[in-house]
Order: sequence, then structure tokens, then C-alpha cells
Amino acid sequence: MSASLRTLAFLDGADPWILAFSLVTVVVTIWMGFRSAKKSKTASDFFVAGRSVSVGWNASAISGEYLSAASFMGIAGMVMSAGYDALWYPVCYACGYLFLLLFIAGPLRRFGAYTIPDFAEGRFDSPLFRKIAVCFVLFIGFFYTMPQMKGAGTTLAYIFPGMPYWGGVVLVGAVITLNVALGGMKGITLVQAFQYWAKMFAISLPIFILMSVYGSYGAHLGANKGAHLPDGPSAQVQTVERKPLAPKAPGDASWISPFGPLTTKAAKAAGLSSEESRPYSLVYTYSLIMALVCGTAGLPHILVRFYTNPDGLAAKRTTMWVMVLIGVFYVFPPVFGVLGRNLMPDLYAGSGAKGTDKIVLELPRILNERGGILGSVLSGITCAGAFAAFMSTFSGLLVSMTGALAHDVYGRILQPHSTADQRLRMFKISAVIVGAVATILGTQVEQLQINFMVGQAFAIAAASYFPLLFMSVWWRGMTMKGAATGMLGGGLAALACTTVINLSDLKMVDLARFWVAHPMARILCEQPAIWTVPLAIVLMIVVSKLTQREVPTDVQMKMLVLHAPEKLGLKQEYIEEHQSVPAGH
Repeated sequence: MSASLRTLAFLDGADPWILAFSLVTVVVTIWMGFRSAKKSKTASDFFVAGRSVSVGWNASAISGEYLSAASFMGIAGMVMSAGYDALWYPVCYACGYLFLLLFIAGPLRRFGAYTIPDFAEGRFDSPLFRKIAVCFVLFIGFFYTMPQMKGAGTTLAYIFPGMPYWGGVVLVGAVITLNVALGGMKGITLVQAFQYWAKMFAISLPIFILMSVYGSYGAHLGANKGAHLPDGPSAQVQTVERKPLAPKAPGDASWISPFGPLTTKAAKAAGLSSEESRPYSLVYTYSLIMALVCGTAGLPHILVRFYTNPDGLAAKRTTMWVMVLIGVFYVFPPVFGVLGRNLMPDLYAGSGAKGTDKIVLELPRILNERGGILGSVLSGITCAGAFAAFMSTFSGLLVSMTGALAHDVYGRILQPHSTADQRLRMFKISAVIVGAVATILGTQVEQLQINFMVGQAFAIAAASYFPLLFMSVWWRGMTMKGAATGMLGGGLAALACTTVINLSDLKMVDLARFWVAHPMARILCEQPAIWTVPLAIVLMIVVSKLTQREVPTDVQMKMLVLHAPEKLGLKQEYIEEHQSVPAGH
């Protein structure tokens, strides 16, 4: 009886429309996962979807996987809380794919592997290097799952006012873990492709309706006293009535500035003036840009997607379409942040799951003030989009990390003679283990901003995998020792910095006085890419020069495989045995 009462307590206050749309999204996701799982028969299906995913499906699936809770909820929340300097996030998220298109996507697919550790071992003929590469798959993956779990906890706490934050994290973690364990890469590809279009619909429709009722984007921007709109006909915009800002909200001039609360917080905490803060803001901005652009080109769960394309040309075409799809999506979340500042400023007073990170979920409901249920329906749609966001990204991360454990650790290191059946069994066991650890970590980060945590994962990827892939693909003089030293030096430095910052922000370590006294140290620790990426590349070059006699003897052939057009027939499949061995699934 007590359990039933607790269930009713969760449902009490829940909007039926929001509940219905969210439930439909979860049910459809699970149904599609079960349906696709029936088609996953071989190890190739589980790890790389049989290398048979078309350009259109793969572009939609990559976009669905990439547009995480940070994109759907975090950007809007950060623009609302920190202002216009947070726009570097969506801009650089999209620009990172240009790096992938130009330098990495085609060569990586031509080499033919299942995972990035496969590429690391195959490029340098070093089983030891595989072990190092596997560690960074897990480091980056777990840092990236934490904001997805924050999105899950925030969304469930909004849908069910009586549910604790950790309850939402556990529930979503269990559902996604089940989906991945059942179907692997092939099982989630169709799901993620569907989820991109669901998110696109969920983020765009409410914006158009809200602007038609409460005024255009320009009108809301002009409502901020610090916004200077141009003179002339274009300045004749509808005026909007802005609700009073909460005391914790940044001032108009600061909010609209390109060097706003996000990039100046360390300098402001140290008591520096606006002019004195400018150099610190520039360092923060440049480092953030480097982390997001280079980090996109170093995310294991995105990179492994290129192995699902039939060939390198298809991988490059896929990347081009991904740039288009995510570029269109990123037009909408900042608009939520601008409208939210004027229409729901009370969220500035909240923190954790009750703060600005839930503006995308909460804002449409203000339409209910005008009568009817339109606001609840639109809020239900955005909640469904939020579910699609963190579920699709967490699914991809889980496949990436599970593949690293089942294929690289178990199948290549611990049991190299294991059968396909045994590796698939380990895939499912690993999915449960990784899902459980990610869920536990997610329960601890309620007070951290979603976008901020994603930026940390990007910083680690930028300092580890990006230098490895870029240098290995384009420099034939790289040695295993050079690659390993650079990857470890840059990656571990970024990992240490992000860990220290999180412990400090969560009040587990008291460094407040140190940060006030040393604002530049705070910036270089919070945004370490500006020095860790060059550190990794310099270490790779120097150590490779010192060990140049250890360059792989067949490096000329490997570079030819990486760069030669497919028509020459040099493309290879690094792991051949998985192509034809049935799993007995």
C-alpha cells in the first residue's frame, strides 16, 4: 500500500499532456530498440551496424546522437543564465564537423576498424597502445554521460514534481541500458535517426508559436536595456513586457556583452575591473573555442559512427549532411534563452534541476495563462524532445564504451581467441556495468550546468583523441611512443583540470580563496584546451623525432590506405573475422 501511495505522490501534480508525450517517446524508443534488436545477428551488427548504414540514415543518426541534453536544454539554459558569450557553444559544436570533414572522416573509414583503439593499434602495430586508447574512451565517455543524466533527472523532476532528481537518473539509465544491451549499434541507429527529427520538431514548433504570441526574437532582445538595435526600418520591432529580473540575474549590459558572465566570472571574482578582465575573457574564449572545435573531432562515440558507412566517400558525405542538420537545429535553443530571460526570470532564483537548465521544458506552459491547454501540449512536446536528446546521446556513449570493453579489453586483450558468441555475451554484460556506473555518477552532478559538463568532455577529447587522429592520419613520421606520450600528457592534464574544477564547484574541495587570488589559474583549469592541445602535439612531435627509428616499417602503405581514393581498391577492413562469423544470437 505504501508503494502505491508513493507512486500516486509522483503522479500528483503531473500534467497529463506532458506525461503522455513523454511516455509515447519512451515507448516508441523501446519498441524501435526491440524491433531493431531482432536484426542484430552478428558481431559486426553490434559494433558497426554491419557497415551498411546509408548516408541519409547515418547523418540523421549522428545528428541525433550528437544533439545531446547540452544542445536541447543546456544551450538555452546557459544563454539565459550567462548571456551571449554562451553562443560560442552552438557555433563551435557545428564548426567541429568542418574539421572532421576536411581531415579525419574519410581516412578513418578507409582504414577500416570497429573502434578508435582498433585504429590506434593498427596504425602503430602496438597492442600496448590499444590499452591506452581504451582508457580515454572511458574517461571521455563517463564525463559525457554525466550531463545526459543531469538532463534526465531535470526532465523527470519537472514531469513528476514529487520525484527526486536521482529517481529520474536511475529510471532513464535503466531504460537506455536495456536498449543498448539488446541491439548494439544496429539496434540504436534507427532509434537515433528518428530521435533527430523528433528533437528538430520539438525545439522548433514551440518557438514559432511563442514568438507569434509574445513577440519576435528581436523584440525580446530589444527589451534588454543593454541591447543596442540598429536604427532604421529594421529597428521597428514589437515591444514586449518584461517581468522583473531576479537578484541573481546578470545585468542587461553584462548579459548582452560578448564578454559576459561566462567568460569574466574568474576575473570578476578576483575583483578586477571590466578593462582588466578583457585579457582573461579572451583566454577563456579562445580556449573554449579550441576545446569545442577540436573536441568534436575527437569524440569516440561520434568517430565510431564513420565505421558504419560503406566507404570513405560515404563517410565524408555523411559529415557534410551532419553539418547541415545540426546547423539548422542550433538556430532554435538560444531563442529559448532570450525569451526565457524576459518571460520566466524567476528561474534565475533556482539551482540544480530547478534552475535555468529547464527553461526549454518550462517556457511553453506560460501559454496556459491565456486559457486552454496549448501550453501543456507544447511543453509535452519539448519534454519528449528532451527525452530523445539524452536518450540518443547516452545510447551512443554506452555503445562506444561497451564496445571498448567487450571488443578491445575482452576480445583483444584478455581473451584474444574468444568466439563471436563470447564477445557478444560480454557486450551485454559490459553494457549493464557501464550503464550502472554512468547512472551513479549522474546522481552526483545535479548542481553543475549541463553545457559546462559537456564542455569538459570536449576538452579531454580535444587534448587526447584529436591530436592522436590528426597527427596519425597526416604525419607519417609519428611513432607509437610519440603518440602515446602526447595523448597521455595532454589527455591526463585535461582530465586532472576538469576533475579539480568539478570537485571545487561541488564544494568537495575548498579552493575558493585560491581561485580569487589566481584568476588565470582558474581559467586555465576550467578551460584547459588552450595549453593541453598544444602540449599533446608538441610531445608527439618531439618524442617521435627522438624515436624516429621506431616508425612502423609499413607506414607508406598505411598512409596510402588512409588517403588513396576508394577506386584504387586499397581500402581495408582491419578486423576481418567479424564480418562473417555468425553470433549465434
